[in-house]
Amino acid sequence: MAERLRLMCVHAHPDDESSKGAPVMAKYVDEGHDVLVVSCTGGERGDVLNPKLADDPHILRDLAQVRRDEMRRAQEILGVQHSWLGFVDSGLPEGDPLPPLPEGCFALEPVEVTAEALVREIRRFRPHVMTTYDENGGYPHPDHIMCHTVSMAAFEAAGDPTAYPNAGKPWQPLKIYYNQTFSRGRVVAFHEALTALGEESPYAAWLENWDPAREREVTTRIRCDEWFDRRDRALLAHATQVDPDGNFFKVSREEQARVWPWEDYEAGLSYIPIAEGEDDLFAGIPADVTEADALATSGTLTIAHDGRKERTA
Repeated sequence: MAERLRLMCVHAHPDDESSKGAPVMAKYVDEGHDVLVVSCTGGERGDVLNPKLADDPHILRDLAQVRRDEMRRAQEILGVQHSWLGFVDSGLPEGDPLPPLPEGCFALEPVEVTAEALVREIRRFRPHVMTTYDENGGYPHPDHIMCHTVSMAAFEAAGDPTAYPNAGKPWQPLKIYYNQTFSRGRVVAFHEALTALGEESPYAAWLENWDPAREREVTTRIRCDEWFDRRDRALLAHATQVDPDGNFFKVSREEQARVWPWEDYEAGLSYIPIAEGEDDLFAGIPADVTEADALATSGTLTIAHDGRKERTA
């Protein structure tokens, strides 16, 4: 671990890691960095979204174990390390009015409990960079919103020797980014690509209903089309959650590489300046890991970029 820069990607459920940032993770693994995916919950309350598996008795009998097995396969495909934070999926409430969240679920856990669990992982793995979701969760799933809250609280507490003193030695990650996988630019590019091919675009409705308030600043754009195949194989490993005939695969990998070969990120909070046109999550961090580690344990860091916002969703 001492010879490589380290990236921690915090996600709400198994499968989120494969749909958000997977080709970037695979890229960094192949370049020799250590990448850890942290799944906050086990996805126990998720629906089976693949119609071909909707009535499979094995899946219906033990969805929690099936999702753990799917995560293991995706982890192997991407080449990442993985950790379960151990909290219980909150489910996605539906109805009007919305029903209450189930007792004991992740979204209802006290932040000091969930943050301590993540601080423990941060201090164990010692990431130089973290990724998570923006303050609205990327979309308003209670676990995605909680994932943001916990990630930011843990990012700020991990380097504080007075915070959670029994959770390991202080370690301050240098930067935390928000995944912006479905930025408007990407959605427009996919829509126009399908339209040009004379195919029906599932993104037309997205664009018709696009709220300008959803626009996000993309600070960091990473070219990663060489790893789209790994992303797709990892996605398909989550067979209960991904329909192989669904919208995600409407645009071929070749067309995606032509029109949008990047993954987008938004810098949330950083002790390293964020340069305009940044194309690397490790940008500005010393390539010498000993120097990077010294920064993370110096106790003298000051915030160089603060992109935090109030939640609107």
